[in-house]
Amino acid sequence: MDWQTQTLEEEQVRSLSGELKTSPALARLLVMRGLSDAVSAQAYLRPNLKDLACPFDITCLRDAAERVNSAIECRERIVVFGDYDVDGVTSTVLLVSVLRAFGLDPHFFVPRRLEEGYGLSMPLLQRALADIEPSLVIAVDCGTNAHEPVAFMRQQGMDVIIVDHHQAKSAARSDCLLVNPHVNDSADAAWRDLCTVGLVFKLMHGLLKLRRELGDPRAFHLKLSSFLDLVAMGTIADLVALQGENRLLSWYGLQHLKQNRRSGVRALAHVSGLNKGHDFSSADIAFKLGPRINASGRLDDASKPIEMLLEGDFERCLITAGELNTMNSERQSIERSICQAAEAQVDSYFSDAPGFVLYDQNWHPGVVGIVASRISRQFKRPCLVLGAEGSDAKGSGRSVNGVNLVSVLHECQGLLEHWGGHPMAVGVSLSKLNVDAFRESFIDTLQKQFPNGLPTQALILDAWVDPLDVDEHLAGELDLLQPFGQGNPEPLLGMKGVFLDQAPRPMGKGHHRFLLPTGYGQSLTFVAWRPIEPPPASTSIDLAFRLGWNYWRGNRNLQATLVSWRHSTA
Repeated sequence: MDWQTQTLEEEQVRSLSGELKTSPALARLLVMRGLSDAVSAQAYLRPNLKDLACPFDITCLRDAAERVNSAIECRERIVVFGDYDVDGVTSTVLLVSVLRAFGLDPHFFVPRRLEEGYGLSMPLLQRALADIEPSLVIAVDCGTNAHEPVAFMRQQGMDVIIVDHHQAKSAARSDCLLVNPHVNDSADAAWRDLCTVGLVFKLMHGLLKLRRELGDPRAFHLKLSSFLDLVAMGTIADLVALQGENRLLSWYGLQHLKQNRRSGVRALAHVSGLNKGHDFSSADIAFKLGPRINASGRLDDASKPIEMLLEGDFERCLITAGELNTMNSERQSIERSICQAAEAQVDSYFSDAPGFVLYDQNWHPGVVGIVASRISRQFKRPCLVLGAEGSDAKGSGRSVNGVNLVSVLHECQGLLEHWGGHPMAVGVSLSKLNVDAFRESFIDTLQKQFPNGLPTQALILDAWVDPLDVDEHLAGELDLLQPFGQGNPEPLLGMKGVFLDQAPRPMGKGHHRFLLPTGYGQSLTFVAWRPIEPPPASTSIDLAFRLGWNYWRGNRNLQATLVSWRHSTA
């Protein structure tokens, strides 16, 4: 793999480093993000909620807020439909919590994946509305393309609000209030890339404004910022771009997570091994909290994490968190076996393809999204992994930089029964009989869209650093760029011509640990997670790594994670 660094105006880097009194590495990272002057850089490093755009600037949001406000005034019966991923769960919790704060008692439902499929479906409506006749239905993180269910509810006299961020597959709709920037707003809107929980936060902000205009004392006591932990969890877990308002909301959300005041979050953190005082990072959401929330929706009932996050009693939350932890362990076991089989399919049949559609009727549809993510990262190509449910094949897809899965699937939609998502992550459903044809169409579309091959997935280093400069101070500076994720990747640093005194030691199943002498008798601990091959000792090598922290038994220690290595050429 080719190692590259971005060419910058080094005088800008030196000037910014001097003005901010930061390391050249941090200044370089800021300039790479388009922040070459001290004012914009400081604003980035110290976000302010006052910089959020007015919620009513979002198309249709004022109408939606006024309809919810009317429901509060008239104490109407409301049903909330969510989704079973982290964005859907946190969106539901945020919406239900605020409605309860204003005296309502909304019912909430999420689809049972294996029985009712994805999103706002007719089977879900039949279960939810069998004994309830709401006057207002609010769907979050689903519904943009649910034409039949919305038409059914409208025929029953129900008003419908949809808050969603998935892209539309047909013309804009007029039968409901749709808050979806990807459908209604311009591409350069500050809120364009908000995921659903961010949009629900904005909707609740608008509602709060309306309630305060009416002099409702509850609106003055409600601290909307206390829900930013939920916004951070949903935003980071949903793989949306952590730029603009997404980053601002998530940055504040991480601060609220550190305070750990929500009983359900504290319980989930406890079973995840995140002890009190832990400095939450985006990685903790992506790899610890998020998977445990997702596990319930994948294997059981996604209402469990919703109920846990709404519950105030810590001991009750701890019981549910333990159940989610057990489900997550089961999910990991299923996932490992599917991942091995999927890798074997790639090696045996599809190794030369520009992308993969992998299928086995014995694979559990609830965990294939995680497998798709791993296969995509490992082979650096877009991947869809499908399992079976009755006569259908269902699954999820993950992409690589430069490949828009929504655009690709749009060309294949004639073979799909249901599909949706965003450029980096999608869900699909189709007849088992169409899997082979869909695979051919998927590969053919990729070849047409990228006749010269997929965009090069080069290793892009953010900065070369001297081993003497890699210390806790530098790690603290890098933390200022949090949260990391899609659109704001964790900095990738490089060191040239270093030597290991001793060969890396095995650690766990296929992992390795080693010490790199950095000078003045100091060493930096590295971990190399499987499947990365550990570097050799006693020879000149270059290292690409990410710098962070390892928490163990209440202690925090500097640790580097190896991404790649090569023999030095200089």
